[in-house]
Amino acid sequence: MSELRFEDVVVRYGTPRRPFTAVDGVNLVVPDGQVVGLVGESGCGKSTLARAAVGLAPLHSGRILLDGQPVPHRGRRRPLQMVFQDPYSSLDPRMSIADSVTEAIPPGWSRAERRAEAERLLELVQVDPAKARARPSELSGGQRQRVALARALAGQPKVVIADEITSALDVSIQGAVLNLVRELQRELGLSMLFISHNLAVVRYVASHVAVMYGGRIVEQGPAEQVLTDPQHDYTRQLLAAVPGSRSTPTPAPTARSTS
Repeated sequence: MSELRFEDVVVRYGTPRRPFTAVDGVNLVVPDGQVVGLVGESGCGKSTLARAAVGLAPLHSGRILLDGQPVPHRGRRRPLQMVFQDPYSSLDPRMSIADSVTEAIPPGWSRAERRAEAERLLELVQVDPAKARARPSELSGGQRQRVALARALAGQPKVVIADEITSALDVSIQGAVLNLVRELQRELGLSMLFISHNLAVVRYVASHVAVMYGGRIVEQGPAEQVLTDPQHDYTRQLLAAVPGSRSTPTPAPTARSTS
């Protein structure tokens, strides 16, 4: 895995006469092998920053670097892979889940190798390989999000960007998916930008936290530091909205789930 760095990133929409700045001068680092949680309310620019990183939003100015080099957005090998909020819309409903995962594997693998790798990745994200021929519509929301994670890993990324990946799931399933993210990070040493509007979710998975407000990063640092001694009023407001925010967060369920 590798380091992802945002340097003075600005993303603007609209026209020159009526521009709208969605991301305004963001500086942020996702260190090698670490999970950085990016938190803020809806509309603050979190998802726009993520989309800029993978080439889906226009970069007005600034730089996005992977190990010191501009992030490439062309070709079959994409070093950044993104997992989106809605697991159903991110998977082709006409394809089996095995084909969706196989499609993301870079060139150079034989058909048998690709099939075996898809099955390995499905097992890794705790989806029964017996479901490999199933279509997304035959799976639960939690299972579809697991498949989306497997598809992202199939691309052999250097950094994974997870954009609100639990917000569309039932509360009963969110904990299992968060535990899976933690397990994958430990087992694979993933570098990850984990985006959420929920500070309780971010504090569970991230070693570092960045708080975004109005298109800007208003506070960032080690998770323990930011969450126990917030310096910005907006961070304090987010913490105040979390039940039991001054106590240790309740761990998500540890039992494995196929949901």
